Amino acid sequence: MIKLLYAVLLLLPLNGYCYDLYLVRHFEKQSGGTDPGLTQQGQLRAEALADYLMPKNIQHIYSTKYHRTKQTAQPFSQRSGLDVQFYSPKQLTAFAQSIKALQTNVLIVGHSNTTPELISALGGVATKIDESEYGELFILQICDDRVNTKSIFISAP
Repeated sequence: MIKLLYAVLLLLPLNGYCYDLYLVRHFEKQSGGTDPGLTQQGQLRAEALADYLMPKNIQHIYSTKYHRTKQTAQPFSQRSGLDVQFYSPKQLTAFAQSIKALQTNVLIVGHSNTTPELISALGGVATKIDESEYGELFILQICDDRVNTKSIFISAP
């Protein structure tokens, strides 16, 4: 009887732990300078991102140390009470491993050249982001070893 019960339990689907990773390239940046901030349009889009993310139970926020990425994360950070933690865009593989180990909902703000690479390192399907494209939010839904990649567009009011 115990063997039969054990066999039945092995056949039942196990509902593993699932979490979502939200990755976005910084929003519209000012022209000129080595570390430009966001334009007014970029700031409005960052506010819209915060509106979207508030009900998502995000536990961590990560950004590179550039002014434009910090400003993209700032509205959500202020509303959620979560501090922005910094990561190096030059160490994406190690960063991806540390994110996967958290197994919780996370927001990551990066750049057009690093966000697709990070998506791939996290097991998602990445697409190239053109330097002129802003507003796409990539969502990696991770359940056990399965990663589902989707994206939505964040519009500024």
